[in-house]
Amino acid sequence: MTINPIVLIPARLASTRLPNKPLAEIAGKPMIVQCIERALEADLGPVAVAAGDPEIYDAVQAAGYTAVLTDPAHPSGSDRIYEAVSRLDPDGHHDVIVNVQGDLPTLDPISIRAALAPIRLSDGVDIATIAAIIDREEERSNPNVVKVIAGFPQASDQASDQGFTIARALSFTRATAPWGDGPLYHHIGLYAFRRQALARFVGLPPGILEQRERLEQLRALEAGMRIDVALVNTVPLGVDTPEDLERARAILMKNNLHS
Repeated sequence: MTINPIVLIPARLASTRLPNKPLAEIAGKPMIVQCIERALEADLGPVAVAAGDPEIYDAVQAAGYTAVLTDPAHPSGSDRIYEAVSRLDPDGHHDVIVNVQGDLPTLDPISIRAALAPIRLSDGVDIATIAAIIDREEERSNPNVVKVIAGFPQASDQASDQGFTIARALSFTRATAPWGDGPLYHHIGLYAFRRQALARFVGLPPGILEQRERLEQLRALEAGMRIDVALVNTVPLGVDTPEDLERARAILMKNNLHS
């Protein structure tokens, strides 16, 4: 299926645990620039930053990449990327928007490509995302580890595109679910939206379950939108604390030494 994606990275300076984290230096570059480069390595289409602050816009421009300054009052990254794509592509040439978080500087480009696989496979998919099997016992009951409930098929009869195992998301939860023997799946907050689905999503009021679980993606499910999930091998390192930042620095410095 032919699509024309654009990758957008929402970023803002406000962070309680790691102030100004998009500008934190990692291997000689601001973290937001590292995220841009991971997105470019996925080779899906143009990449731009939806910046919530002038300092982020300036850092991206100084590195030679594209940014658009967006309303700092946006309640979510989804609202921010919708404004950005509306301004960058007012004629609607890009029909799929990939939302890559701005705090994943070590993200595997394969994971970014995986988020597009469900949309390539089926016209009926509104939103696509990714997940990984939870392999640490303590994460099964950790409410900070969001679980996706999806019936992933066996490898022998999987629905796939480019080798990714894909299933339809039935729900998302912070609880330990589903019940019974078998794997649990860690939801990774990287999304691909069909353009019309993103426009509809940001226009919807917050859902009842969304507010209860504090999970934005439940708004889409409550509204009858279809979300499919591609399975990836690893959960990316999200940089939320000074300790995470040091880990990301160590990973990328090691990668630079071996490149």
